[in-house]
Amino acid sequence: MLHASRVLVGLVVAVFSTMAPAQDYPARPVTLLVPWSAGGPTDIAVRALGDALSKQLNQRVLIENRPGAGGALAAQQMAASAKPDGYTLAQMPLGVFRLPHMVKTTFDPVNDITWLANIAGYDFGVSVRADSPLKTWNDLIAFVRANPGKLAYSSPGTGTSLHLTMDDLMARLKLNWLHVPYKGSADAVVALLGGHVDAQAGTPPWEMVTAGKVRTLVMWGNERNPRVPEVPTLKELYGIVANSPWGIGAPKNLDPVAAKVLQEAIRRAVDDPVFLKSLERVGMSRYYMTGEEYAKWIRQTSEEEKRAVEKLGLGIKQ
Repeated sequence: MLHASRVLVGLVVAVFSTMAPAQDYPARPVTLLVPWSAGGPTDIAVRALGDALSKQLNQRVLIENRPGAGGALAAQQMAASAKPDGYTLAQMPLGVFRLPHMVKTTFDPVNDITWLANIAGYDFGVSVRADSPLKTWNDLIAFVRANPGKLAYSSPGTGTSLHLTMDDLMARLKLNWLHVPYKGSADAVVALLGGHVDAQAGTPPWEMVTAGKVRTLVMWGNERNPRVPEVPTLKELYGIVANSPWGIGAPKNLDPVAAKVLQEAIRRAVDDPVFLKSLERVGMSRYYMTGEEYAKWIRQTSEEEKRAVEKLGLGIKQ
């Protein structure tokens, strides 16, 4: 009987020891993967979100940069190896839903991720150096028509929203320009400033725009940006609106306790004044969706991205 009671006690201890991490979540620092290089607009915004989350969770949120795969590398790595315990999260750009329609991947973003919340949205545009002879978007279009294949633009990567929108414009306007992909916006801006490319497609480097080092030629949002009210939008010119919401995801089958804690912490963190200031600094806007709203939006968006990829002939060849 004594031996049996010891076994029973051991089983009870084992059960409670496995339950404790979830009930006490978070009991240690949380890692948030960023699929872009350090120093870019997304990295800046996510680091500010991490600081806001740290205050809400009473635990440090550690940022790890995993650039690559058009912004989908972090999600792939998380889905492949992270435990669903709430200690590994990833920033989710729109490219996560697009990539499986372009190349063979090891995960299904719709079903292999727990979608916690959408956070914000990018404000994209096309910019050149201040000393560029291209003063307006019309100047750029005229140059490309006269010099097909000569204008090179940088982007944060192949398969990103920037790449697909520029390809869409190229097809609509019957133009030919050269895409030079980098592993994040920071590198794409460095390439522009270094004269390695003629233009940059992405979030304009606002500090350099303000300093007079960079000039933005066109914006992609629903209306003109108050930072550059004189700059036209693609919507005005061609009826195109191209923004790119991003959110936070966790491995599938996330522990329910961790999911509840994280969703509530994120809901409060997106209203943190320092975080909102960081969004303003890098030219993004708060665009919050709950986990349920986000998951519904993702299912719809995945199908839209599939159609967009196939329309441009970038889909997986059978």
